[in-house]
Amino acid sequence: MPKTIIFDTETTGKNEPKIIEAAWLELASIKPFEITDGFCERYNPGKPIELGALATHHILDEELADCKPTSEFKLPSDTEYIIGHNVDYDWNVSGNPNVKRICTLALSRKVWTNLDSYSQSALLYHLDRENAREQLKHAHSALADVGICAVILENICHSLNIESIEQLWTTSEAARIPTVMPFGKHKGLPLSEVPSDYKNWLLGTGDLDSYLRKALEL
Repeated sequence: MPKTIIFDTETTGKNEPKIIEAAWLELASIKPFEITDGFCERYNPGKPIELGALATHHILDEELADCKPTSEFKLPSDTEYIIGHNVDYDWNVSGNPNVKRICTLALSRKVWTNLDSYSQSALLYHLDRENAREQLKHAHSALADVGICAVILENICHSLNIESIEQLWTTSEAARIPTVMPFGKHKGLPLSEVPSDYKNWLLGTGDLDSYLRKALEL
């Protein structure tokens, strides 16, 4: 199986985020579902952590003083796939490495329609209500979050009868294509009902999400 990791980061915040903690678990097999080697390390970002981020992950600036700089972080060189919940965020802060991305957030919306929340914590309560509270005590540390993501991923693979990483990736790619307009004056409107002149105007703009572009071109 190609090198595949379930990946998560904690960062300095919303303003030009830098990695302060990175973690992954290797996905060794989908059927049967098997997780192997893990990794977790902290980094010194060289800039203050924003209060909003601090309130989420509780990692203090002073705890990172002796850590290696964020610039030294790299994914394993043989990585072909990364899996994450809103995977693009972690891919972006990692420097946009040349890997294929699989988004458990998009896949969760495909599998479990009409939930009121698709955060990892909410999904864990949906899947394992009895044990979720205990498991979530360390949520928003990168290693804890990849463990939760692995639980969600295993359930996704079972629900969709996924048998290979290639099948999982193509299913994720399809799930990431939106069906409703995500912003603007037509926000919430099914894309099939968005006026063609508005679609054409959007397609002419330079900075458009690639998955929204695919949807508009259908």
